[in-house]
Amino acid sequence: MPVDSSLVGREFPAPAPLTITSDRVAAFAAAVGHPGADVPPTFPIVLAFDAMQAFLDAERIDLHRIVHGEQRFAYVRPLAVGDELSATLTVTGLRQIGGADIIATASELTDATGAVVCTGKATLVHSSAEADQ
Repeated sequence: MPVDSSLVGREFPAPAPLTITSDRVAAFAAAVGHPGADVPPTFPIVLAFDAMQAFLDAERIDLHRIVHGEQRFAYVRPLAVGDELSATLTVTGLRQIGGADIIATASELTDATGAVVCTGKATLVHSSAEADQ
Protein backbone atom coordinates (compact mmCIF):
# COMPACT_ATOMS: atom_id res chain seq x y z
CA MET A 1 0.00 0.00 0.00
CA PRO A 2 1.39 3.45 -0.85
CA VAL A 3 2.36 5.78 1.96
CA ASP A 4 -0.46 8.19 2.87
CA SER A 5 0.16 11.73 1.56
CA SER A 6 -1.28 13.18 4.79
CA LEU A 7 2.13 12.41 6.34
CA VAL A 8 3.62 15.54 4.80
CA GLY A 9 4.26 18.01 7.59
CA ARG A 10 4.06 15.45 10.41
CA GLU A 11 6.88 15.29 12.96
CA PHE A 12 8.48 12.25 14.58
CA PRO A 13 10.90 12.83 17.47
CA ALA A 14 13.71 10.42 18.28
CA PRO A 15 12.81 8.45 21.41
CA ALA A 16 15.68 9.85 23.52
CA PRO A 17 18.42 12.49 23.43
CA LEU A 18 21.96 11.42 22.59
CA THR A 19 25.06 12.71 24.33
CA ILE A 20 28.15 12.81 22.12
CA THR A 21 30.95 11.01 23.94
CA SER A 22 34.55 10.35 22.95
CA ASP A 23 33.77 6.62 22.84
CA ARG A 24 30.81 7.12 20.50
CA VAL A 25 32.87 9.36 18.23
CA ALA A 26 35.77 6.87 18.16
CA ALA A 27 33.46 3.94 17.36
CA PHE A 28 31.67 5.87 14.61
CA ALA A 29 34.93 7.22 13.16
CA ALA A 30 36.40 3.72 13.06
CA ALA A 31 33.29 2.34 11.38
CA VAL A 32 33.31 4.95 8.61
CA GLY A 33 37.09 5.30 8.28
CA HIS A 34 37.21 8.93 9.42
CA PRO A 35 40.68 9.85 10.72
CA GLY A 36 41.19 12.39 13.46
CA ALA A 37 39.61 13.24 16.79
CA ASP A 38 36.89 15.61 15.55
CA VAL A 39 33.26 14.57 15.41
CA PRO A 40 32.85 13.25 11.83
CA PRO A 41 30.55 15.38 9.67
CA THR A 42 28.22 12.43 9.12
CA PHE A 43 27.87 11.62 12.86
CA PRO A 44 24.36 13.18 13.07
CA ILE A 45 23.04 10.15 11.16
CA VAL A 46 23.26 8.23 14.44
CA LEU A 47 20.49 10.32 16.00
CA ALA A 48 18.70 11.11 12.72
CA PHE A 49 18.32 7.34 12.22
CA ASP A 50 16.60 7.08 15.61
CA ALA A 51 14.08 9.70 14.46
CA MET A 52 13.66 7.91 11.13
CA GLN A 53 13.03 4.63 12.96
CA ALA A 54 10.38 6.38 15.08
CA PHE A 55 8.71 7.48 11.83
CA LEU A 56 8.90 3.99 10.31
CA ASP A 57 7.55 2.37 13.47
CA ALA A 58 4.68 4.85 13.84
CA GLU A 59 3.64 4.37 10.22
CA ARG A 60 4.31 0.61 10.17
CA ILE A 61 6.77 0.90 7.29
CA ASP A 62 9.27 -1.96 7.10
CA LEU A 63 12.90 -0.83 7.04
CA HIS A 64 13.73 -3.63 4.60
CA ARG A 65 11.47 -1.90 2.06
CA ILE A 66 13.48 1.35 2.21
CA VAL A 67 16.37 2.35 -0.02
CA HIS A 68 18.27 5.38 1.21
CA GLY A 69 18.31 7.65 -1.83
CA GLU A 70 20.16 10.73 -0.58
CA GLN A 71 21.51 12.28 2.62
CA ARG A 72 23.01 15.68 3.35
CA PHE A 73 23.72 17.78 6.42
CA ALA A 74 23.67 21.53 6.95
CA TYR A 75 25.41 22.80 10.07
CA VAL A 76 24.75 25.88 12.18
CA ARG A 77 27.81 25.00 14.28
CA PRO A 78 30.18 22.05 14.58
CA LEU A 79 29.23 19.21 16.88
CA ALA A 80 31.41 18.61 19.93
CA VAL A 81 31.97 15.93 22.53
CA GLY A 82 29.62 16.70 25.41
CA ASP A 83 26.76 17.98 23.23
CA GLU A 84 23.41 16.49 24.20
CA LEU A 85 21.31 16.35 21.06
CA SER A 86 17.67 15.68 20.29
CA ALA A 87 16.25 15.04 16.83
CA THR A 88 12.88 15.44 15.21
CA LEU A 89 12.17 14.13 11.73
CA THR A 90 9.61 15.96 9.60
CA VAL A 91 8.18 14.47 6.42
CA THR A 92 8.66 17.32 3.95
CA GLY A 93 7.44 15.74 0.74
CA LEU A 94 5.95 12.63 -0.80
CA ARG A 95 5.40 11.48 -4.34
CA GLN A 96 4.78 8.17 -6.04
CA ILE A 97 6.81 7.07 -9.04
CA GLY A 98 6.60 3.66 -10.70
CA GLY A 99 4.98 2.00 -7.71
CA ALA A 100 7.48 3.44 -5.21
CA ASP A 101 7.00 6.17 -2.63
CA ILE A 102 9.67 8.88 -2.68
CA ILE A 103 9.68 10.32 0.84
CA ALA A 104 11.56 13.54 1.58
CA THR A 105 12.50 14.13 5.20
CA ALA A 106 14.33 16.71 7.29
CA SER A 107 15.75 15.85 10.70
CA GLU A 108 16.45 18.84 12.90
CA LEU A 109 19.05 18.27 15.61
CA THR A 110 18.95 20.59 18.59
CA ASP A 111 21.23 20.92 21.60
CA ALA A 112 20.19 20.93 25.27
CA THR A 113 19.24 24.63 25.03
CA GLY A 114 16.92 23.95 22.09
CA ALA A 115 19.21 25.65 19.56
CA VAL A 116 19.39 24.03 16.13
CA VAL A 117 22.90 22.72 15.46
CA CYS A 118 22.35 20.66 12.34
CA THR A 119 19.67 19.66 9.85
CA GLY A 120 19.84 16.42 7.93
CA LYS A 121 17.84 15.99 4.77
CA ALA A 122 17.19 12.55 3.36
CA THR A 123 15.30 10.97 0.50
CA LEU A 124 13.86 7.54 1.20
CA VAL A 125 12.56 5.27 -1.54
CA HIS A 126 9.85 2.92 -0.24
CA SER A 127 8.70 -0.14 -2.11
CA SER A 128 5.31 -1.36 -0.89
CA ALA A 129 4.34 -5.01 -0.51
CA GLU A 130 1.99 -4.54 -3.47
CA ALA A 131 5.01 -3.83 -5.69
CA ASP A 132 6.28 -7.35 -4.90
CA GLN A 133 3.23 -8.97 -6.48
